[in-house]
Amino acid sequence: MRGANAMLERLSEGIVQCGRKITVEELAEIKETVELFPNLSRSELAETLCENLQWLTASGGHKNDACLKLLTKLETDGIVKLPEKRKVSQRPKTISTTNRTSPKSDIACSLKDLGPVRLQVCNDRESIGLWNEYVSRYHYLGYKKPFGTFLKYFIVCDSGVLGCLLFAGAAKALGVRDKWIGWGDNQRLRNLAWVINNTRFLILEWIHVKNLASHVLGQVQRRIRDDWHTRWGYRPVLMETFVDPGKYYGSCYKASNWEHLGMTTGEGLVRKGKKYTTTPKMIFVKPLAYDFRSLLCSDELKGRVE
Repeated sequence: MRGANAMLERLSEGIVQCGRKITVEELAEIKETVELFPNLSRSELAETLCENLQWLTASGGHKNDACLKLLTKLETDGIVKLPEKRKVSQRPKTISTTNRTSPKSDIACSLKDLGPVRLQVCNDRESIGLWNEYVSRYHYLGYKKPFGTFLKYFIVCDSGVLGCLLFAGAAKALGVRDKWIGWGDNQRLRNLAWVINNTRFLILEWIHVKNLASHVLGQVQRRIRDDWHTRWGYRPVLMETFVDPGKYYGSCYKASNWEHLGMTTGEGLVRKGKKYTTTPKMIFVKPLAYDFRSLLCSDELKGRVE
């Protein structure tokens, strides 16, 4: 333990983890907590430490992922000794297909003749289950459970469901986007929650209404900050999305004045022992606040709990 204490002394100015300054006093508290509770799992340690340190996400939850990364770093440096990782069985949830999402009669008309188009937030078990089934059945990427903060919308009119939308957390690191915003790593890690990604956009295959998609994006732009605040306690300032050029042109985003920044590299976020690639995607962004750049590059953004 003498070596661990010496290491702490050398970190007299603390360290920065995921945009937060961890003081040497907090490092000592982390070390003490790990030693006091040797029977806790790594995730339980992270929960306990986040509560003690008040290390919170923009929505007010515990910043467990960042804390787990810090613990791993401290173990590598010889400051703490973590419990062995516990194997967790992760079986993907299968979504059954029912008659409630069966194909309907084609709707082919003008946007005006369609009547009022509305967005409905999915905020109860029944609507969320129905949304999951539609996306699983009809979106080319299928359904994947979102983690962290997210919002699911139904696109509806008097004739019924027209499609689905999902907004979730932004890409962790994206060179073209990050350069365009102008932020450094610490600013990105601290303020990433204020960028949200349109990860699913589905117009059902029997809906044939010109300009419907861009009309929906216009509605989203006008209301999502308030909807997000209602659900998560803070207002995002920038939207992003990825479009597969092998399948789509991004026409609805262009028509809604989203800016095309360029292409992804096709390489996933680097993780130890893991590597994956995908086809490059077009990157589109849409500001939700006029001063989004200065906000994302500042320390002014405040979440539900700071």
